[in-house]
Amino acid sequence: MCALQIRAATRNDLPRLTEIYNHYVLNTAVTFDIEPYTIERRAVWFEQFGLTGRYRLLVAENGSGVLAYAGTTRFRPKAAYDTTVETTIYCAPDAVQKGAGSALYHELFDALAGEDIHKVVAGYTLPNPASAALHARFGFKPVGVFHENGRKFERYWDVAWLERTLILSETKSK
Repeated sequence: MCALQIRAATRNDLPRLTEIYNHYVLNTAVTFDIEPYTIERRAVWFEQFGLTGRYRLLVAENGSGVLAYAGTTRFRPKAAYDTTVETTIYCAPDAVQKGAGSALYHELFDALAGEDIHKVVAGYTLPNPASAALHARFGFKPVGVFHENGRKFERYWDVAWLERTLILSETKSK
């Protein structure tokens, strides 16, 4: 794999971001969406992200294009939750466990270090050893499991929830 470059996502990335996400919609229980997205519908999701502020979206690319993306979204709509963000991260199937997720999280948390964010939360469908390892590497601690709270592919799935405090200058000392 060529050297990774991390940058802010642009609207031009939407077709590839949609393609990556739809792979997980159609083939896994990683997301509880059950219908694939159109690019137009995914554009609504994309509008929440900015170049500054709490809600960012970054992509990892190499010479062949975008391999993965990671971002932060609003955790809950009530104002008292504003200093908590939820992460989202997806890698193209051929890029899983090749460093793109770690590179994205390093850049994302460093970019957010100056924002008014106290907690970062993440949830993932169980089992998911790759996601568990990635989040542990970045200091996320388990806070609980919602049992059988999503149904997809004719079965119920558990979701692990984790949290961590956002620390100023996340990766500058690493």
